[in-house]
Amino acid sequence: MEQSKAELLLRQGIMELGIPADERLISRFLAYMDGILSWNDKVNLTAITDREEFIRKHFLDSLTCSSFPEMEEADRIIDVGTGAGFPGIPLALVFPDKQFVLMDSLKKRLKIIDELIEELGIANVRTLHGRAEDLARMKEHREQYDLCVSRAVANLAVLSEYTLPFLKVGGTLLAYKGPEALQEIKSSGGAVRTLGGILSEERRVTIPGLESSHVILIINKIKHTPASYPRKAGTPAKEPLK
Repeated sequence: MEQSKAELLLRQGIMELGIPADERLISRFLAYMDGILSWNDKVNLTAITDREEFIRKHFLDSLTCSSFPEMEEADRIIDVGTGAGFPGIPLALVFPDKQFVLMDSLKKRLKIIDELIEELGIANVRTLHGRAEDLARMKEHREQYDLCVSRAVANLAVLSEYTLPFLKVGGTLLAYKGPEALQEIKSSGGAVRTLGGILSEERRVTIPGLESSHVILIINKIKHTPASYPRKAGTPAKEPLK
């Protein structure tokens, strides 16, 4: 009964977001949730263990940007600080023709994601282990992505230093934020500009099944990130740019 209620919630939620709810898509979402919750007993992946809450706060929240033109137009997408695979895995399931890189500094999490994507045949995802400050300096990742998504990672000044170096000029950062977004915008404008970005929009999104709404900040990359950024690992969080 619990599974069927969760399945109904998922079907209704993704249809509300304008996503066609075919059987294969639904079954892959549910199987990924089962896998994460099963592993959660051994490795701390999520504090959310209620299935309906998991669907609302992990799956549907991740998919709130699915109708954005920036998402529809991107080919190569990086999820910085993916954790247990959010928002990257839900977006990859909905957009099988796009390529997703899921980056995290904790290898144990990524090994679990690798196992689950292999089991489920999710061919458009690969994981990347390391710290953003190191990976964004590598030629194969620096300014190579059309879109970056990041959810619940850091305040905007720190997040910008983690993410903007990965984006091509003309690319976009979608930063999932809560009620603190307005204050972050006020204190982070200088950091965003220093790193080559500009805040173009705040889009308020509603998560199906939840009364609260979130904000996704749209930051466009308008010029190359200076070679001195990102600074060495640990510095952005300790000394955020002003």
